[in-house]
Amino acid sequence: MDKVPDIVDFVLYFLAGLSILTWTILIVKCYMFWQVKKANNQVLASLSEVTRLTKLSNMLEIAKGSLSSLNNKVMANLKTWNKDASLDTNAYQDMLRQSLRQERHNQQTRLESGLAVLASIGSTAPFIGLFGTVWGIMHALKGISASGSAGLDVVAGPIGEALIATAMGIATAIPAVLAYNYFLRQSRLAAADMDHFSERLQILAKQSDYKVD
Repeated sequence: MDKVPDIVDFVLYFLAGLSILTWTILIVKCYMFWQVKKANNQVLASLSEVTRLTKLSNMLEIAKGSLSSLNNKVMANLKTWNKDASLDTNAYQDMLRQSLRQERHNQQTRLESGLAVLASIGSTAPFIGLFGTVWGIMHALKGISASGSAGLDVVAGPIGEALIATAMGIATAIPAVLAYNYFLRQSRLAAADMDHFSERLQILAKQSDYKVD
């Protein structure tokens, strides 16, 4: 009979591990989004003053953000495409649009990495805690039945300990859900910035005749 509560202990340790994982992802993602947002805001603030691709490239040499990655990808591709004299304006437009779409997808995937883990923890942790509680109560009731006593002092202790698993599950799920919703919103805001920047980048490329100095 003493071995059965080990299941509840395992549930508690497992939930503690999920909680540590949640806070680790939260801290890492907070730092990453802070860096990206800071770099992107600097780029967007000075974007209206840029009239040539070369000037934009020089401005983004030391920037670290999703917009800088978009620019670097485009500049690298344009340098390669400029070597092909057979390409016309329509070909440049199509390839540039495809290149921006692909790099935007890559950046979006990087920004959303870890969110699926937070969503899974937020949705399953309460049920894992509930499982530990049900298991603990079943064991407590068996112990009460075997002892033949149903006094409050006998019932309250084991059941109270079993309910800790449910409380732990909820305590694990709440930060995960809040973090998931917050980072999802930040990811969507970053996606909007990338869309705006992509449009501006295509205009600059057209104004520069798709040539890189």
